[in-house]
Amino acid sequence: MNSESLRIADQLRRAFGGDAWHGSPLSELVAGITAEQACARPLPSAHSIWELVLHIDIYVRVAFEATEGVAMPKLYGTAKDWPAVTDDSEAAWLTAKDRLFQNAERLAQSIEKFDDAKLQDIVPGRPYDFYFLLHGIVQHSLYHGGQIAMLKKAISAA
Repeated sequence: MNSESLRIADQLRRAFGGDAWHGSPLSELVAGITAEQACARPLPSAHSIWELVLHIDIYVRVAFEATEGVAMPKLYGTAKDWPAVTDDSEAAWLTAKDRLFQNAERLAQSIEKFDDAKLQDIVPGRPYDFYFLLHGIVQHSLYHGGQIAMLKKAISAA
């Protein structure tokens, strides 16, 4: 049985593109943002929207890879934690957004295949289980979604 796995996949989809209880999903938050806006720093000490998108994506990707048996690398406190924007073109921004949502959907599909018992398995390369990781990915994505919402408002006000 995988009823809890299905609920986690549903929550992930709601965070990224669905009808989320908390407010706008990530897809709505980044909709209409140009590459120039995504690179903007309305709060000089904060990350840009683009950097946040890349940061969320790296965590979604390594979580997906962990569901495939790949050991999760250490990200926190490394250069991989906050990938740099190396191409600030409109095409690169569209690619970054598309990749984020494609990776989120790949992760959701992988979660759906989990038997609920697998949620208690230890994540390769981590001391915690998949239940903790996958709920954490939803929470982490929404946390940074809130930052994107604030930056978007600041950019619109400027």
